[in-house]
Amino acid sequence: MGTAETSADTSKTYDIRTYGCQMNVHDSERLSGLLEDAGYVRAADGGDADVVVFNTCAVRENADNRLYGNLGRLASVKAVRPGMQIAVGGCLAQKDRETIVKKAPWVDVVFGTHNIGHLPALLERARVQEEAQVEILESLEVFPSTLPTRRESAYAAWVSISVGCNNTCTFCIVPALRGKEKDRRSGEILGEVEALVNEGVVEVTLLGQNVNAYGSDIGDRQAFGKLLRACGEIEGLERVRFTSPHPKDFTDDVIAAMAETPNVMHQLHMPLQSGSDDVLRAMRRSYRQERYLGIIERVRAAMPDAAITTDIIVGFPGETEEDFEQTLEVVRQARFAQAFTFQYSKRPGTPAAEMENQIPKAVVQARYERLVELQEQISWEENKKQVGRVVEVLVAEGEGRKDEATARLSGRAPDNRLVHFVPSLRGTNDQHSGSPEERVRPGDMVTVEITYAAPHHLLAEGPALAVRRTRAGDAWERRQAAPAEAARPAGVMLGLPTIGAPAPLPTAETKGCAC
Repeated sequence: MGTAETSADTSKTYDIRTYGCQMNVHDSERLSGLLEDAGYVRAADGGDADVVVFNTCAVRENADNRLYGNLGRLASVKAVRPGMQIAVGGCLAQKDRETIVKKAPWVDVVFGTHNIGHLPALLERARVQEEAQVEILESLEVFPSTLPTRRESAYAAWVSISVGCNNTCTFCIVPALRGKEKDRRSGEILGEVEALVNEGVVEVTLLGQNVNAYGSDIGDRQAFGKLLRACGEIEGLERVRFTSPHPKDFTDDVIAAMAETPNVMHQLHMPLQSGSDDVLRAMRRSYRQERYLGIIERVRAAMPDAAITTDIIVGFPGETEEDFEQTLEVVRQARFAQAFTFQYSKRPGTPAAEMENQIPKAVVQARYERLVELQEQISWEENKKQVGRVVEVLVAEGEGRKDEATARLSGRAPDNRLVHFVPSLRGTNDQHSGSPEERVRPGDMVTVEITYAAPHHLLAEGPALAVRRTRAGDAWERRQAAPAEAARPAGVMLGLPTIGAPAPLPTAETKGCAC
């Protein structure tokens, strides 16, 4: 079965609501591509859609409640809208399967993580047969990169290099839902990157559940470092990032590749989870505090300007006050630029859910607040060190929520820090109101001097030092001129995480899984 089985009426609209990690965000780009290939068009912002698709996450404890709450709110909408369809996919669908249609019988389609390519056909079958279609495959049929994709950005793109995970962390349900790791051939990856660059993309983020384990299929532990270096050979590709690596697979050749490849950014998201060796052992994380801090030390020795971010879980079963103090000590030593901080969430089906000594909610909350306070202080101190520096910012779309009110634009520095800046060139008029030839566009590069630092962003309050109009800006401009149904997708935010809570990704409500 494939997408060619049916074609939708061109008047039908769709809306995809994404929860979870960057992998889900990229999967939603593919779902959009599939639906548009089948004749659907994206619903206007705030408008009702003929097909609503939930691309779900199963990592957090409240994922189930959030999904069923949203489905409940749609039941009354569907009741008065003949022909409307609701589909549920992603990790929670893979986990709950038939349970979804039992709890929400108005759902038309349930599909899993391994068969997103079947969505248009399942929708058509549900319409013709007038009954719910539940299709969950246990393994990947074809690598998702072969599916049509509607990219959410003209200038930055996700590129999957692997799917699945071979780790057995006791708190994580993802390997059971995404399956064992499967790597793409490097030639396919580089071909996709080159095609994106030819379309105007200047930044790619390589994605994998355990991205630096790439090469495990062929027994080449240096395959990921080689891939980074190969990306450095692609003309026109200005920025390369990757997420998320695992400390156990992080080797010195990757550090060397990052340091020696000009377009690989000096930015690293390295999940810690806990600073306690005892907790790491209980989590089944195959590294200890000393090894983790050693990686950070070697990264900074090779790239003193590197911005390092992390994930931390507070309140894992059995975590003592001494264990938590060890986490705080690692945070003090590592000096993370930012952190995703999570309160431990019990997930049925994981070994951790059955462990003794589950930590009382009040204790977890108090520890969480202490961690957030410490990391907030460190983030601010680290950002203050950026004041006076001159950086080139890749102008973004949708990053600055207050841009319109403040007459500023926003974008990312090479180390991925968020920068708000004044869109006027020194010695010229304001480019916000200038001619089309002068206006700064998403995808363009602007050189600015940092004048102010906050814990979560930087400001460049003076005029820009230089503006470099790029092919990416041209691509963004072409997209804006496209027909209304194809124009103005949500901006892609390839940004640093936020202290205490995940940063929003395009239409995503949580970061979700973190290795």
